Order: sequence, then structure tokens, then C-alpha cells
Amino acid sequence: MKWPLYKRVMRDRKGATMMEFGLISPVVMVMLLGTFDAGHTMYMRSVIDGAMQTVARDSALEGAAVVAQQQIVDAKVTDLVQTVSTAAVVTTTRGYYKTFSEASKAQPEEIINDQATLGFCEPGEHFMDANENHKWDANGAADGQGGAKDVVVITVKVDYPRLFPLAGLVGLAENVHLEANTVLANQPYGEQDQYGAPVNRTCT
Repeated sequence: MKWPLYKRVMRDRKGATMMEFGLISPVVMVMLLGTFDAGHTMYMRSVIDGAMQTVARDSALEGAAVVAQQQIVDAKVTDLVQTVSTAAVVTTTRGYYKTFSEASKAQPEEIINDQATLGFCEPGEHFMDANENHKWDANGAADGQGGAKDVVVITVKVDYPRLFPLAGLVGLAENVHLEANTVLANQPYGEQDQYGAPVNRTCT
């Protein structure tokens, strides 16, 4: 005796595995790709940390204050990072202080009567220019490599697209942003220049 068609369809288990795979595979694939992406980010971080050692070693030498020499050092960092991601954008900045204590505090230059109490110097407000670079510095550092015995903070920022274009599925940004810092003291190849008394200047 044959079963009615609808009962045979209900009892048929052929293709169940395919259906289960179809339901589970998207989740598994997202998890796998997410793991690969996280591993890629960790590897990029290790490459950046290694590049920072190169920066620290090459930037402390006499002559590092020359812009052309800094560009050579920065190009090395970019080359190292772009071996992992050719689309990576690498930005290197330098700021220097006279002591490690000042570098660790990274305090903004004093604003005189901060009218809006916003914590930054607005046009028309006055500030005490302690590092004599004629502009207000939010971290108290003067731009550049400095000179003999100066303490330099070098920051490298890396921006690159994710390994797999699935970030939107899990609410992540399309690009990865990484940042690394190193602090070093220039070699004592001469006497350290000292600043004079802070000068009252106007923000522009």
C-alpha cells in the first residue's frame, strides 16, 4: 500500500544535510573570515611595533633632525607596513620636549583666561608660548625632531582596508586604524638648546 504523496514528502529526509549546511555555513564563514581578519590585524600590529624599533634606532642619531633623513626613516616604515597591506596609508609625526618628565605629562600650553573653557586656544585668546614655536600646542610639544639631548615622541598612524570586505555584517568599520608611539632621547652630540621665558602670544 502506497503512502499518500504529502505523507511521503513529510517523511522524506533526503537533502536535510544540505539544508542544515545552508543554514549554518553563513555563520561559520563569517566566524572564519573574522578570525582571519583579527589575525591579520595582530600581524600588522607586530609589523608596526618592529617598524617603531627601526624608527627609534635611526632617529636618535646625529643628523636625524635633517628633514631629508627623517623622510628616509619614514619611507622605511612605510615600506615595512605596505608589505602586509599595499593599500596602507602611513603617517608619521614628531614632537619634542626638553625632558622625559615633560614628555610624560604632555600638558597643553597655558591659556590665559580661557573664555569658553573649551580646553583649547581659540582665535583671539592668549597663551604662554613655552616652546617658542609661535603657536599653541595641545600636548606642549614643538614639532620636529629637535636637537641634541631633546626627548622626541614619534607617532606612527596606519590606516588600511580590512582583509575581507565583510565588516558591515558585524558592525565594524571598513578600515582598520592602528597607532604606535615611541619615545627616545637624541644623542648628546652637542649642548642642548634651552627655551627662554614663556612669551604671551595670541591664538590665530
